[in-house]
Amino acid sequence: MARGSKSSYTSKQRRKAKHIEDSGEKRGMSPKRAASMAYATVNKQDGGGKKTGSGRGRKPSTASNPASRRSPARSTSGRKGGRKGGRARKSR
Repeated sequence: MARGSKSSYTSKQRRKAKHIEDSGEKRGMSPKRAASMAYATVNKQDGGGKKTGSGRGRKPSTASNPASRRSPARSTSGRKGGRKGGRARKSR
């Protein structure tokens, strides 16, 4: 497989990348840079191309360090959910 080949991505990952690419171009990025950024974002969120079998989600947590599971600095922007916020977060 060639280095720039996108054949190892699922159709959902390709759709996600296309949407990110379109928004990048809309904000004034060059098409080449937008495509690069889109697949980098998909890689960050999904951990790369196709994966087989079950258990594609989170990595197994370590029981010895439960604080590492809650670290918002290590989570990707797509997974932050309700942990990110303004005034409401400040009061927690």
